[in-house]
This record gives sequence, C-alpha cells and structure tokens, in this order.
Amino acid sequence: MKNEVDNKKKRLKEYGVDALFLCVGCAIGACATMSVMIPNGLTGGGVTGLVRILQTFFPMIDFSVMYYGFSIVIWLACLIFLGFREARKIIVMTVLYPLFLLAFEYLDIRFLEEKDVILAAVYCGIFYGICNGLVFSRGYSFGGADTVAKIISKRLLPHIGVSKLLLCMDVIVILASGLVFGRNIALYAIITSIILARLTDYVLYGFETRIVKVEIISDMHEEISEYIINDIERGVSSALIRGEYTGAERRQMITLCSPRESMLIRARVAKLDRSALVTVIHVDSVWGRDADFRNIEGE
Repeated sequence: MKNEVDNKKKRLKEYGVDALFLCVGCAIGACATMSVMIPNGLTGGGVTGLVRILQTFFPMIDFSVMYYGFSIVIWLACLIFLGFREARKIIVMTVLYPLFLLAFEYLDIRFLEEKDVILAAVYCGIFYGICNGLVFSRGYSFGGADTVAKIISKRLLPHIGVSKLLLCMDVIVILASGLVFGRNIALYAIITSIILARLTDYVLYGFETRIVKVEIISDMHEEISEYIINDIERGVSSALIRGEYTGAERRQMITLCSPRESMLIRARVAKLDRSALVTVIHVDSVWGRDADFRNIEGE
C-alpha cells in the first residue's frame, strides 16, 4: 500500500514537472510568434510559416485559429498513417500550444518597443529554440512539420530520412514566403531557423552533437530493449558484463540516437528500474556499413 502511494506521488510529481516545462515552453513559443514575429512582419518554416502565408489570402481567419486547425489535421493524419502510439506522443502539444497562441493573440502584447526585423529575427530564433528545448527535454513533440515528414517518409519515401524531408519542407515554405512577403523576409526566416536549431541543441544537450550514445546497465534489459526497438525505433546492442568489485554479472545495452530520443529512453529506464546505471555520451561522427542514421530527427 505504501509503495502504491509513493508511486502515485512520484507520478504526480513528474506530471507536475512536465506541466511546468510545457507551459513555460509554450508561453515562450507563443510569445515569439504573436509578440515578435507577426508584429514585425516576419515568418518562419514549418506550420508557422505555412499559416503565415495562408493568412495573407484569408485575413479574416485569426492566426491561432488557423494554426489550431492545421494541428488537428496533422494529428488525425498521424493517427491514420502512423498509428495511435505516434499520435499519443503529440496529442498534448496539439492541444496545449495553440491555446497559448490564442491567449497571446488575445492579449496583443508587443515584445519590441519599435519595429526592428533584424532584432526580431534573432529573438524569434532564441525564443523558439528555448521553447523546443524545454518541450523536447520532457519527451514531448509539437506534432507539426516533423510529424508530416515522418508520414511522408514512412508512406511515400522510405528511402529518404525524416531530417532531410523536414529540411526540404522548411526550404519550400521559406521560399514560398519569399514570394509572398519578399526576399528579405525569407532571408530573415533563414536566420531565425539557424538560431532556432542551435538554441534547441544547447537547451537540450549543452554544446554536444546531434548523435549520442546511450549505455544502460539494468536487470530490466528485456523491457528496456523492447522499448528502444519498438517505440524509439533504434537498434540495440547488448553484452554481459561483470563488476569486478562485486563479481555480479549484468546486461549492458548500447544504442545510438538523437538527444531528444535519449531523454525518452532515460525517462523510461527511470520508470522501469530506479537502480539502473545510464550513461549518455556525445558522438562526433558515425560511419560504417551498419551506421544508418538518416532518420535522426533534426531537433
């Protein structure tokens, strides 16, 4: 009985931390869109940039309402083409983030005292990077262009990695933005995207690289391996090792993944085995016959 109470308290604590990180991240991201990007006439890649383009043709529809519509459509497409397991990963942000957009659009706050597109482009990149880092660090996903890229990769172009498809989609949206808003705005969007990508990495994993090696020593190796293979969709190598001090033998698992995926793995291991030893090491490069990392997500 006591263990059940303790477990409930731990889960409630985890949910509370998740809620705090997600709300802060969503608030920062919504501020970047509604208080910095739109007032300064800027745009970006992904769903945000697409909605900015469409809003020029349908000005009667609020940005947040249109974004909400796209989020729901993407979630339904994820449910249909990728299954409930993938849809479950993005349902929280599909609902939560557009709500913050609605709130900031209603408040009509201006972050900069006067219009400054260069400063706005920099701040957008910083705010979006912090937003993504906070959300990814808790194992959640926005379910935007990255989900669309996953659907395309799985259903239409399995030979092309998700990160490459995501990059192509962002390039198409930014180029289209150049046609609608002008070349300078498209160039500012590129600046925002570069800063966004770097800040996301820094928030998630300091100054490390996009590929990390996760080493896990645990007695729950079967459950952990099954999670990594089926849910994270990464390969796992394992070996039986012995601690020289105690002489005890345990199973060590090794996998290579993205920083965000390492957060998911660490969270699951913590739930399955509180005594497990987890080591995360940054990897400078991976090459070789079996080193296929085309689907490492572009965080």
